[in-house]
Amino acid sequence: MSTGLAFLVELFYIGNIVKAKTNNSKNKVKTAVGRVRHGVKMAVVPHKKNEYRPHLVRFYGLVILVLAVLSIQLGYNGIRTGDVLGVEAKITVTELLNQTNDARQDAGMKPLNLNEKLSKAAFLKANDMLAKQYWAHTSPDGTRPWKWFADVGYNYDEAGENLAKGFSTTDGVITAWLDSPEHRANIENNRYEDVGFAVVDGRLMGSPTTLVVALYAQPADKNVAGVNSVAEASQTGQTNLLTQFAVALQSITPALAFGLALITIGVVISSYAHAYRHKLSKSLRQTWYRHHHGLLKALGLAAFAMTLIFFYGGGQI
Repeated sequence: MSTGLAFLVELFYIGNIVKAKTNNSKNKVKTAVGRVRHGVKMAVVPHKKNEYRPHLVRFYGLVILVLAVLSIQLGYNGIRTGDVLGVEAKITVTELLNQTNDARQDAGMKPLNLNEKLSKAAFLKANDMLAKQYWAHTSPDGTRPWKWFADVGYNYDEAGENLAKGFSTTDGVITAWLDSPEHRANIENNRYEDVGFAVVDGRLMGSPTTLVVALYAQPADKNVAGVNSVAEASQTGQTNLLTQFAVALQSITPALAFGLALITIGVVISSYAHAYRHKLSKSLRQTWYRHHHGLLKALGLAAFAMTLIFFYGGGQI
């Protein structure tokens, strides 16, 4: 009897200890959650305790935000490409052909055939640019694109060339070409039947880049005698701002997307804080903070985001 009673007492004692520890754990969790909520509120919500200046958009908060975005992007680049400033190119001949033919189909034209000789000619042209360090349709010694057609034994009645460098995606290349009337004319030339592509990595003018060469042609009619005609290749030049922005959106990496999300949060909080500028302390209301602190920070963050977008949307055709 006494043994049973002792067991019950011990069991009750253990139960109280467990209950006390459980309650203590719950209290610690509640305290931790409370601290997190308080910290988040101080960081992102303008209110009296943070003087209507959320910590995230104060000077030190903005510095931390910018460094976090840059660290994420540079770290991602280093892991994926081995170069913290590099961009991994994802351009393939298959996608170049598919997207070119998609554009032709949209214009009501027949698809082009991928020609092995033209692809070899395009590869020779890309390597010639890297070897002689030039970026043009005609080399410094006067060699024109049509030389490579002859070198691979491709006879044509009409031909054209498109070039691109510095792009990281196939979408970016095709978007830039289609935005240029001269380059679009080559893609949508109804007389062309064949196309060849080359995608070559190398260093041009001291910088690592990816060159894309596209050669379009109408094969010569062996049954008709005549002189072959040559369509002038499109002129190279910088893409316009709208095209660069469109290209950049297609070239965004997961790391950059996350960074842009963080910047967007900063813009929203800055704009929100700007709405409470009339509640700032008297000393601050007598400075530029009264009218501009939230707005300027939002605009600054937006400019930072656009800089990142355009940096990764670079490219030339």
